[in-house]
Amino acid sequence: MRIEDNSRDFQIVTEDPNQPDILRLLYAGEEFGASLYPAESNHFLSLNELLAPNVLFYVARDSKYGRPLGTGALVLNGDWAEIKRMWVEPETRRRGIASAILSVMENAAKNTGIKILRLETGIYNRSALVLYERFGFIQREPFGEYGPDPLSVFMEKSLMND
Repeated sequence: MRIEDNSRDFQIVTEDPNQPDILRLLYAGEEFGASLYPAESNHFLSLNELLAPNVLFYVARDSKYGRPLGTGALVLNGDWAEIKRMWVEPETRRRGIASAILSVMENAAKNTGIKILRLETGIYNRSALVLYERFGFIQREPFGEYGPDPLSVFMEKSLMND
């Protein structure tokens, strides 16, 4: 386990997602997505996909008790990477956890030579859209294996000028 950020009352570490407390967070994110969108508009990585060697999986944990508060995955694809599985427990939001996870993933991407970060999120995920826009992501067309979907927003950020 490697500590990535411990400047707050939580720390962000890289971990194996196949742990009961982490799986609980992943399932909560899936349930939330299923409450907003039909199955064909949810694009969650499976546990096996999260365990792939090209995936860096991050967990924000409470510094005092070690309880997981949020997750994020960075999928490395050559010179670009995709942000997946961003989820913060609803009762712990507004503490900067999502911003911290995103910052750690962005720094990790830069450190591995990634030139562009990309992501897909849903049109009803207003807090996510605000977060990504605040971090400098702009909307783009579908990428990779995604097709057009009126319920999806595709975004990217160049890391070349940062």
